[in-house]
Amino acid sequence: MAGGGFVSSASGTREYAGGMTMFVIITCIMAASGGLIFGYDIGISGGVTSMKDFLQKFFPDVSKKQDEGTNQYCKFDSQILTLFTSSLYVAGLLASFVASYVTRNFGRKPSMLAGGVSFLIGAGINGGAENVAMLIVGRILLGVGVGFANQAVPVYLSEMAPAKYRGALNIMFQLAITIGILCANLINYGTGKITPWGWRLSLGLAAVPAIIMTLGSAFLPDTPNSMIERGEVEKGRQMLQRIRGVEAVDEEFNDIVKASEEAKQVQHPWRNILQRRYRPHLVMAIMIPFFQQLTGINAIMFYAPVLFTTLGYSSDASLYSAVITGGVNVLATFVSIAVVDRVGRRKLFLEAGVQMFIAQVVIGAILGANFGLQGTGNIDKTSAIVVVVVICVYVSAFAWSWGPLGWLVPSEIFPLEIRSAGQSINVSVNLFFTFVIAQAFLSMLCHFKFGIFLFFAGWVVIMSLFVYFFLPETKNVPIEEMDRVWRAHRFWGRFIPPVDESGLKQSYIKSGDVELGPSNGAH
Repeated sequence: MAGGGFVSSASGTREYAGGMTMFVIITCIMAASGGLIFGYDIGISGGVTSMKDFLQKFFPDVSKKQDEGTNQYCKFDSQILTLFTSSLYVAGLLASFVASYVTRNFGRKPSMLAGGVSFLIGAGINGGAENVAMLIVGRILLGVGVGFANQAVPVYLSEMAPAKYRGALNIMFQLAITIGILCANLINYGTGKITPWGWRLSLGLAAVPAIIMTLGSAFLPDTPNSMIERGEVEKGRQMLQRIRGVEAVDEEFNDIVKASEEAKQVQHPWRNILQRRYRPHLVMAIMIPFFQQLTGINAIMFYAPVLFTTLGYSSDASLYSAVITGGVNVLATFVSIAVVDRVGRRKLFLEAGVQMFIAQVVIGAILGANFGLQGTGNIDKTSAIVVVVVICVYVSAFAWSWGPLGWLVPSEIFPLEIRSAGQSINVSVNLFFTFVIAQAFLSMLCHFKFGIFLFFAGWVVIMSLFVYFFLPETKNVPIEEMDRVWRAHRFWGRFIPPVDESGLKQSYIKSGDVELGPSNGAH
């Protein structure tokens, strides 16, 4: 170990002193619980919208379709019904911009706390809803909670984690999402048998993950990066020593201080992220969450019980099938945690692309063979079982690739000076296209029929090619040294300027938007 507190790995990658500590593990588990609220909502929506009592109370027209032998593909085609699911994501999108300001100026912890409180209130309103308006208001408050949580939690995890464990710890957020989905599926399976108010229990129990997140975030410390960024330099050093478990943290501390000073010189992060040198970061902040939704995963997870009902399963069987896919989702996420920091991000993306493409083509072929274009046929038991198995194959591929990596990669690539703006764009794009898919899926299923799965398969090909040509490997790279990854890339390297002798990025000196202040000896 060098006196400055870092060592060099065999690959030439600089490694800071210290390692995984129990303090980091506990704080990251508590922070990752913010994913429970997102996952619970994803899982609960589809189950509730397949419950007869819920449909009869709020959406009687859709309920009638279930009894009239409507085209199998169009049983649940209702824009008001899908608005119940999708309204949350519009609210989350708008809230993410406010969350960006709060995260940057007040810290990651207050954002998580605000998200938990908002989600808690929304759960209470939804559980006691008497009309569609109350449902939508509750969903909007849930969306505000999701927007704040998705903004703060991935950044918090990436900043707390040692570089060589960052992937595994960050994926705890996605693991919490999958656990939330599974819990929601199990609850729906139980409450679906409670007539006529089981749906109220499903919606109201969203308060449980909200309470966990609210109480957890109240006791969490903020990250060293956030403390230093807000001027609490000595507290930041002490927190860094605590989470790394060593006193010799000078090298990592100095890098964070230097990044913070450079960040303070950038007065307009939203304007600066449009600069040429941040072109790769901006492209990834937009394309990765865009592609994550175009895998079609949320269409399946939102509406799994609805989809299985469409395939001819009874209500109980459809909820049970959703539990199976939710369980697969959780188990496959553990695979990602185990291998992401050894195998790397790119290989997981590319392997899963092949697996998801094959699964979606097979599902589309089976539905086409059984229902045809008219959607009036019936699916035999063997084919229905095969569809459930293939959906599990598809879900497992997503769960160790685009699911966790769609949050991990954007959270680890932004320099501190644009980190809050970059993460806000990532969350906003994610929630916007989550809204689009949630709002459009049932209508697309009605009009595209079995071709909907071929539609998503085509997008999987496109996103896999994007990863192959444009996404560099970021495993084990310290978060404040990520620029060198882009500088070495054969395409993005042309956008990243060299570092001058003072250690400040040349673009800051040339930018008309910033004024250079004293260095305070940090570089």
